[in-house]
Amino acid sequence: MSAGPELAGRAAELGRAIDYHNERYHVLDSPEISDAEYDALVRELRVIEAEHPELVTPDSPTLAVGAAPSPLFAEVRHEIPMMSLDNAQSEAELRSWADRLARLVPELGLAELPFSCEPKVDGVAISLTYEHGRFVRAATRGNGVVGEDVTANVATVSSVPQALAERASPFPAHLEVRGEIYMPTKEFAALNERQVAAGAKVFANPRNSAAGSLRQKDPKLTAARPLAFWAYQVGELDGANPDEAGRGAGQRWGPESQSGALELLRSAGFPVSPDARRVVGIEEVIARCHELEEHRHDLPYEIDGVVVKVDDLALHRRLGQTSRAPRWAIAFRFAPEELATRLVDIEVSIGRTGRATPFARLAPIFVGGSTVQLATLHNEDQVRAKDVRPGDMVLVHKAGDVIPEVVGPVLGHPDAPRRRKGPWRFPTTCPSCGGPLVRLPGESDTYCTNIDCPAQRVQRIVHFASRSAMDIEGLGEMRVVQLVGAGLIADPADLYGLGTAPLIELEGMGQVSAANLLGAIDASRRQPLSRLLVALGIRHVGPTVARALAASFGSLEALRSAPADALAAVEGVGRVIADSVVEFLANPANRLVLDRLVDAGLTTTQPGGPGRAPAGAAVPQTLSGRSVVVTGTLGAYSREEAEAAIVARGGKSPGSVSKSTFAVVVGESPGAAKLTKAEALGIAMLDDAGFERLLETGELPAP
Repeated sequence: MSAGPELAGRAAELGRAIDYHNERYHVLDSPEISDAEYDALVRELRVIEAEHPELVTPDSPTLAVGAAPSPLFAEVRHEIPMMSLDNAQSEAELRSWADRLARLVPELGLAELPFSCEPKVDGVAISLTYEHGRFVRAATRGNGVVGEDVTANVATVSSVPQALAERASPFPAHLEVRGEIYMPTKEFAALNERQVAAGAKVFANPRNSAAGSLRQKDPKLTAARPLAFWAYQVGELDGANPDEAGRGAGQRWGPESQSGALELLRSAGFPVSPDARRVVGIEEVIARCHELEEHRHDLPYEIDGVVVKVDDLALHRRLGQTSRAPRWAIAFRFAPEELATRLVDIEVSIGRTGRATPFARLAPIFVGGSTVQLATLHNEDQVRAKDVRPGDMVLVHKAGDVIPEVVGPVLGHPDAPRRRKGPWRFPTTCPSCGGPLVRLPGESDTYCTNIDCPAQRVQRIVHFASRSAMDIEGLGEMRVVQLVGAGLIADPADLYGLGTAPLIELEGMGQVSAANLLGAIDASRRQPLSRLLVALGIRHVGPTVARALAASFGSLEALRSAPADALAAVEGVGRVIADSVVEFLANPANRLVLDRLVDAGLTTTQPGGPGRAPAGAAVPQTLSGRSVVVTGTLGAYSREEAEAAIVARGGKSPGSVSKSTFAVVVGESPGAAKLTKAEALGIAMLDDAGFERLLETGELPAP
């Protein structure tokens, strides 16, 4: 039975939400929801896609790993993809995973099968490359295929060896080691103490502080942060997976087991977690997971679970992988922690769209590895449903050790007062401007409708300058508040009229910092149209939708004149987003700001990529009505560019192979399941050259 429009809309909504939160976590190092809430979104989308495969899109986040690398750093392509891990959140899910292993390799005896149980360190995954025993490169995971070159920054981490220990020789000519950059908990606490003393920003948790430290443009700033490293895997070995390498005399770098690989890494001078254990059988796996969960805060570093791997590397190749995760490993996620504390007050914050979000101000409590004083309450309905009131003792739930939330009141707590106040009421006026707060019909959110609200103004400019938008370095929230307060800016267009003289009058702003800020603002003029669309803060328009609109229309002028039907016809957009874009562009105040941005010289076009004709040019419909699947990484095209080239020529590019598939384009590291199905159905498979011919002529190359 096919999916109805309501279910299709929910799948699209989930995809956009997951993409947004992926970027907040992986690129911006500033997550807005907990791991548990994020996992719930992904699980819901996977259930929908499993029941309705026709809703699976090529850019579905269920097929992706991590997030796109930051443009701040050069790109590094991983020869062996850095994949994500599937999660288990209970003993039952761990046992189900073990049962799947047994079905894949029937001769396995689960009771005697060795596993490697390793603490899941809450840090940043990193790939280190060594040539003839010397450190030469470091790269982040990125999207699993392409990461960021952070060599200079990682070179400052003292626990990363610059040369391998001689006792581990002979060294392979090319060795990749994978691990985690993290910040020890004591060092994190000391860092925050120094930040407070200096009046600087306090970091939310060790993971975010490690990620932010690693992504500094100046390695000296990274060197000043107390980062450390654990190695957990041998990656590429002389151009092959370690389980495919030779194991003859002198081939000690071709280990036979994961536990053996850890010992080899340790002997070579890499720090390896002393809490990694080799256990036998799934029952010992479960016992070790619970043991680490019980003692998680006794460790000198934060962990949010346990990574369980089949120990025998030869089995890794037999068990294989899905499109995003190996089948031979799983991450057991710890249950979120909950503790009771006093709810001091409920306040409301105003975001860039005017949305009023209630939050709890709490008596400080140490939960999930850090001290919590604020927690989200989401919206008016959530507060009413939970029936929490100032003065209550409340249960605080820090899911995934990221964003805390109030679960509900603990009325039976010994410290709970008698409830003399009535239920908390959502305020009717904005705490920033005093304007009315209005709840829109059919929505759960409440908004300040005053477009000149100071809080909205600040947040709109902060969003405009953010990394995923115009990427104006040095223009964070504190600086924007300062500029708005001084009357220098009131909207994003004002940024491009700033001069040195008024800037250097501001506290903490000298000639150098003023020049740097003005240089960053000037450089942002060259950002493509897709970035500008994100920066405008149009409701429902994130990076994925912005790129689709920019690629389809080519220029801001064409987009501004396009009717809603034309926008809705763009793949991945639809009626709701199209109406939101049209409404935004028709608003007189927005039109005025846009005109001023254009006059300021911002780029209002989208550069053409490989396989795309220049904006406005007629594209031959060589693939009209045909379905072409792309798998793996192509040489001349990104996945997005390849799919855009197919769609531009009238074709479709679904994420799965079926009887209706015309051809499969195969790049490096393709999905095994897609290749197997294509072979079984006798579908043509093309390399880069064959794909070029297909785009040009619509014909398959001769066998």
